[in-house]
Amino acid sequence: MECPFCKIIKKQAEAHIIHESENIIAFLDVDPINEGHVLIVPKIHEASIDNMPIDILTEIVELAQRVVTAFKEVYHIDGYSIMQNGGEFCDFGHGHFHVFPRYKNDGFGWKYPEGTFEYSAKVAEQLRNAMR
Repeated sequence: MECPFCKIIKKQAEAHIIHESENIIAFLDVDPINEGHVLIVPKIHEASIDNMPIDILTEIVELAQRVVTAFKEVYHIDGYSIMQNGGEFCDFGHGHFHVFPRYKNDGFGWKYPEGTFEYSAKVAEQLRNAMR
């Protein structure tokens, strides 16, 4: 079964598109957190940002900046959120970035897992070494 984002990219499914280029497409989320919630989707079917070309990621971030500017003008927002889930947590197996307006007391928030997690120089060093 073809992913819904690939169908939108191929114009085989309806979407309220706000931007499209050779590399990315952006459209309204059908299940918005707040009005104006946008999905920015690369046209390559890839679930994880570590496998996406940097030029596509750069284009996504540049568009996210423009979307936030539009939110300020259209919705007079208190803030915004940008989210991306990767790997097993990537819906549809096709990477996408959520960009949505935020307001004080809008009810959206993070839910932290139970447990205690290490915060230390050792953890920072492990990540630094893995990034080399």
